Amino acid sequence: MKKKLIVSVLCAAMAAGSLAGCGLKSPDEPTTAAAAAETTAAAAAGGETTAAAPAGGGSGAYNTDDMPEVTLVYAEVNPLDTIVGQMATDFKTKVEELSNGKIKIDVQASGVLGSENDVLDTMLGGGGTIDMSRISAFALTSYGGEKSMLLSLPYTFVNRNHFWNFATSPLAEEFLLESQENGSGVRGLYYGEEGFRHFFTVKEIAGIEDLKGMKLRVSNDPVMNGLVEGLGASPTVVSFNELYSALQTGVVDGAEQPIANYKSNAFPEVAPTLILDGHTLGAVQVIITDEAWEKLTVDQQAIIMEAGKYASEQNRANSEKKENEVLEQLKGEGVNVVEVADIAPWQEATKKVIEDNTKGREDLYQQILDLQ
Repeated sequence: MKKKLIVSVLCAAMAAGSLAGCGLKSPDEPTTAAAAAETTAAAAAGGETTAAAPAGGGSGAYNTDDMPEVTLVYAEVNPLDTIVGQMATDFKTKVEELSNGKIKIDVQASGVLGSENDVLDTMLGGGGTIDMSRISAFALTSYGGEKSMLLSLPYTFVNRNHFWNFATSPLAEEFLLESQENGSGVRGLYYGEEGFRHFFTVKEIAGIEDLKGMKLRVSNDPVMNGLVEGLGASPTVVSFNELYSALQTGVVDGAEQPIANYKSNAFPEVAPTLILDGHTLGAVQVIITDEAWEKLTVDQQAIIMEAGKYASEQNRANSEKKENEVLEQLKGEGVNVVEVADIAPWQEATKKVIEDNTKGREDLYQQILDLQ
């Protein structure tokens, strides 16, 4: 069965509020009989037949009596009490509800299965030990998802609504399916976000000028390397699982994470200054291996997609609230939270990394900017 067609049919057949191109649609858009007929006709035109997801969704909407039981291992590098950890829990709960327990999601959180790159290497290597994962969009750039790099460029999203305008636009499917179309062996299912990312440091700082000469932790990513260099600092590659000890021992002077991840991973203990520069919004995808996807029945695939829609919507509703709550907790615990009154110097310092990483895709990047 043609891989892209499967996803397109499932997305089109989803219940109200489904992922537009596997991104969210407005919750008041009903699934009509005509739409279902169109998806069936599209499948027939491709020389294939596939069953559409049952209209309406919800518990009892799927025939689970004869559904085979399956367990999908879901890797999450952060703890369950983070924004993305909660998204994993929401997804698990909804999948198991819709399938009457026939599909179980085994969430392995807190990085027990390795860093994001470790997880991707395992998923792409085959063997089926990890079926699904929540991955930062920029982590996919070395795995067939080059367009996802555009989502992590500094100061691309001016606010959360801007990001969700993208995630609900027709561009969403193009980005989600890129890795699979490039033959990587994984496909994107839905989008989420984990809040704006900010720098935090061991020593007290007051502004951008204090970052000069610092060793700042990065993953092995060209955008983050360029961002840190633009700020006059030295990018230093350290595995996420080793970051706490690297901060503690002086291997690095600082790093960057969303606020909730900063707290949940106990980084304030060793790097108690947080500067709210908001250089990127932590755009994430939940991905599944082609191997795992193709073993699922059509109803099971539809359940995965419906649960993904639900988890994405919950993430959108809860992320900012959770972030604000954590920020107040951090202030109350004595973290030195530095506000950035003028973002212009930060934007100027990072112009080169944007220019370097949009070459050949200027029009596509402009489409993202225009969605604000």
